[in-house]
Amino acid sequence: MNELSQQIRLVLNEGGTLPVDATTLNDSDDLYAVGLTSHATVNLMLGLEERFDVEFPDRLLRRRTFESIDAISAAVNELLATKKAA
Repeated sequence: MNELSQQIRLVLNEGGTLPVDATTLNDSDDLYAVGLTSHATVNLMLGLEERFDVEFPDRLLRRRTFESIDAISAAVNELLATKKAA
């Protein structure tokens, strides 16, 4: 487990309202299948924006962006790279 996925798990545990501990999930597990809701996705996005000091653009506000820790990691890495390049 890398540092980014650990940070994402912390955010999931803090505001994702999952019925399971995010540290028990694999990076590829479907978060919606384990209980992530649309409402919780909004809280998750806000928590990620705060934790990583990024802003999710409209094009990333899709279910697949938040469907797994792998997908969230890819999105956050992209946002961090864009921020660094700016």
